[in-house]
Amino acid sequence: MPARGLASLVLLAAPLAAAAAAEDFSHSCQQLRDSSNPYFGTRLADELRAELSSTGSNPETLAQLGSELLRLGDTQGAIQHLSAATTTLAASPEVRPTIPEWNLALAHLQRAEDLNCVHHTGAMAAAADPVAGQGQAGRARRSADSCILPLVPSAVHARPEHARAAGDLFLAMLQEGRPSGTWRHRAKWLLNVARRLSGDFPEGVPDHLRIDESVFVSARFPGGRWRNLGPELGVDALDLAGGAVVDDFDGDGVLDLITSTWDPCGPLRAFRGDGRGGFEDTGEAWGLSGQLGGLNLIHADYDGDGRLDLLVLRGAWLLEEGRIRNSLLRNELGGDAGRFVDMTRAAGLVEPAYPTQAAAWGDYDGDGDLDLYVGNEASEAHEYPSQLFRNLGDGTFEDVAAAAGVSNLRYAKGVAWGDVDNDGDLDLYVSNFGANRLYVNDGGVFLDAAIPAGVTEPERESFATWFFDYDNDGDLDLFVGDYRDQATEVVASYMGSDPGVGQPLLYRNDCGPEPGCNGRLRMTEVSRTLGIRRPALPMGANYGDLDNDGWLDFYLGTGEPDLASLMPNVMYRFNGRRFEEVTFAGGFGHLQKGHGVAFGDLDRDGDMDLLHQLGGFYPTDTFGNALFENPGSDNAWITLRFAGAGPAGSGANRFGVGSRVALSVDGPGGKRTIHRLVGSGGSFGGNSMQLEVGLGDATRIDEIRVRWAGSGTVQVFEDVEPRAAYRASERAEVLERVEAASFRLGGDG
Repeated sequence: MPARGLASLVLLAAPLAAAAAAEDFSHSCQQLRDSSNPYFGTRLADELRAELSSTGSNPETLAQLGSELLRLGDTQGAIQHLSAATTTLAASPEVRPTIPEWNLALAHLQRAEDLNCVHHTGAMAAAADPVAGQGQAGRARRSADSCILPLVPSAVHARPEHARAAGDLFLAMLQEGRPSGTWRHRAKWLLNVARRLSGDFPEGVPDHLRIDESVFVSARFPGGRWRNLGPELGVDALDLAGGAVVDDFDGDGVLDLITSTWDPCGPLRAFRGDGRGGFEDTGEAWGLSGQLGGLNLIHADYDGDGRLDLLVLRGAWLLEEGRIRNSLLRNELGGDAGRFVDMTRAAGLVEPAYPTQAAAWGDYDGDGDLDLYVGNEASEAHEYPSQLFRNLGDGTFEDVAAAAGVSNLRYAKGVAWGDVDNDGDLDLYVSNFGANRLYVNDGGVFLDAAIPAGVTEPERESFATWFFDYDNDGDLDLFVGDYRDQATEVVASYMGSDPGVGQPLLYRNDCGPEPGCNGRLRMTEVSRTLGIRRPALPMGANYGDLDNDGWLDFYLGTGEPDLASLMPNVMYRFNGRRFEEVTFAGGFGHLQKGHGVAFGDLDRDGDMDLLHQLGGFYPTDTFGNALFENPGSDNAWITLRFAGAGPAGSGANRFGVGSRVALSVDGPGGKRTIHRLVGSGGSFGGNSMQLEVGLGDATRIDEIRVRWAGSGTVQVFEDVEPRAAYRASERAEVLERVEAASFRLGGDG
């Protein structure tokens, strides 16, 4: 049955599918909560309460229960139990309870965050509104500046008592020579963070423990500090770790926002851009509120109907408990259903279900529709193969991973498609905990060329990944995040240390633009040479051109589950010669754990804005998502939307995913060519599918050359006017100009 022929069945199936989905995910939610799962389970806390009620106040049990309550979000209960345990244990001269005391400090820090950041109006606002300053939920808007380093006055805690208590505990431990070894770096870092939050810096930190303000000075960022408009626009949904997508889902020409949370009981969130600078909460109206959980989101038009669909990925990190099905959600916003419809079962994607957070869409077989690779988490104890689902063109898929040679059988954390050898078909990179894979496509069968190409590192723990042409030389380079256990090295790097290893890796493609790389595919690791030196623990990550200078930059959402891992998210800007950290100058240094990262021109003014999904892994570690507004630049730009001819026209997929674009421009600085890859960017966060290209000082576009993925069609458009949006159709000879007025975010148009 043709994909369009499914429309009548969709209308009939929608209520049943929605009910089945709600039942599926509610069951998973309850199972995980009632279990001993180390992230969501409540069983151990219940058992410890029962033990205390029968045996009395055993200090070890008190400490353990306090730690469990901290994980689950009961910070008041955690402080009560950990304080009692610490006091009792400290009464014995031979015992100095570092672990309970450390967790007590973290509990105070988390409580401070709950009262001042999650429901925060800031010190300045609190002075004007003492009731709101008490941190009562719902009484006032959260401060947009909360937890962003360097702290501005409005981000200092209005209720400083818990941050101050945390600082006192860290200081006492350090002065007593605890903790030892590398953990002293983390204690020193957290002392300085706590004192800044409570307003007691610098006088509250002894000279030998003080981290100077110069640490939070980064390279100058053109345009200045970006504003976090999340609270103002009401899109700062409180979530745990999750995915983020920016794109036009309802076809009105305005970009929308969709986020997920890995909380198995938390729904997808959707915010529709209204075209006047505001957003409408449409999660329920779009049929997404029953879709619970999901660490990541991937969007694409899988059925070629011109609407962007969603894939929700579930189960990552949960091993056997993570065998929760994914969701393929067909976009019917403009159709009879008027919502997203769960087509997972009908498409053949329900069984077998493996834990995953990594997937990517690409037309690997060149037939004009998008296929799907899902990178699953395999280990010695769990033989979970990755899956390559070939799109059969009728709304269903067939898993051909084994025959194609891409089962991987490693712990996959990131997936990216790209024509790395310029031979016209898509190749596949899989970022693993273990050696990484570079699967080169040879007529639909893949050979792992990671070793000869030199891209197996980082072999221990890799994470977010993507292909892009960072040096604008016409071939695709490769980014992969290093996620080894190195939080101590991250904070030490802010104290002047150069760890020497652990930074994200950037591989320069030495192939050149020639088809097939002349039979020799080789990539050179150049990250430190180009200025990428700091370890970062990146989870969510993506790339975009921040200042429209024609060079691609990237943003890293950093952190790990440990509540002690408070480290700034990191922004790198490429100036054509090297990458510079612009984290603090641009206002990007959010301390909260960063996940899905998505760039897109939300106000149609020609530059990219930024959605960052924030939140940790434990129920206690929720936070509101950030929406950073680009302050703009004087550089030129162009926006390109794509319309492939699809399978029926022997053409490319409808949104041109995987296509390559070369823009030849001229300006005062001379002629140059800017190369771009059409798609959603990185593996943990989804940029808008429209291509938003900065042109630097260009005053004219001499030529735009499009090589359509799959079909191989090449189009050339000459003498194109910059600072405008266009639609490129695969079968059209000219670009169609799209008239779309800009507006001010938060404004009235």
